[in-house]
Amino acid sequence: MNLVVGATGLLGSEICQLLVTEGKPVRGLVRPTSDPTKVERLQGLGVESVCGDLKERASLDNACQGIEAVISTASATLSRQEGDSIQSVDREGQLGLIDAALAAGVQRFVLVSFPDMGVEFPLQSAKREVELHLRESGMTYTILQPSFFMEVWLSAALGFDASNATAQIYGSGQNKISWISYQDVAKFAVASLANPLAENAVIELGGPEALSPLEVVRIFEELQGKAFKTQKVSEEQLQAQKEGATDSLQESFAGLMLGFAQGNVIDMREVLERFPMQLRSVKEYAQKMV
Repeated sequence: MNLVVGATGLLGSEICQLLVTEGKPVRGLVRPTSDPTKVERLQGLGVESVCGDLKERASLDNACQGIEAVISTASATLSRQEGDSIQSVDREGQLGLIDAALAAGVQRFVLVSFPDMGVEFPLQSAKREVELHLRESGMTYTILQPSFFMEVWLSAALGFDASNATAQIYGSGQNKISWISYQDVAKFAVASLANPLAENAVIELGGPEALSPLEVVRIFEELQGKAFKTQKVSEEQLQAQKEGATDSLQESFAGLMLGFAQGNVIDMREVLERFPMQLRSVKEYAQKMV
């Protein structure tokens, strides 16, 4: 049995679906406050749901019973609820999950994290502490560090509004990023369970090519046949936002945007030799959006 933590999220639900498609038994950790529609969808796929919360250790002990492998995608950044914070979820919650998995005899643990952003902020510090704890746990581990999700960072929620041909650009817009699809990250997570080359490994993940935000804008302009209106947010503005943040979440969002502005290029040639698969390109994503 495989336990997916963060099962109702964008990435977690995709992982659940892939596991079911491959005929692998899946248990999804859901909270009492989870969206009922999302829970019903998981159950309709054949996912066994178990009620729990990263902030409640006893519920994690229960969820891990009879589990061979854990895949954790959970974070307080996109699906915050009352009591959620970087400290309570991304740090203490994930540390508690690792301990619960170890106590239950879980053999394999796949953690979805992200690469070094080149700037310190609470979310990154929490991720690195959790990664270290997992590596020292004695369980067979795989730590996936995907670059920026195109479905998130090239969406209206973060200022990239294709439908209105407007785009907010963080930094100069000229530094390249290895954009990756969450669907491909889900494939890597599932493949890691059976791939011996993923054992006790930290793997950075990117897409098939590195493109700057301005190059991405041009792709959308060509497909839509109209010019985008862009607005730039300088690194100085982002740094000021980070320094003026009133909580760890605000500081972390500013830190992620600074990392985005500085670019993130990942050479995938070696990884694709270990995990042969076709990666989704930004152009393919843009065609679907258009």
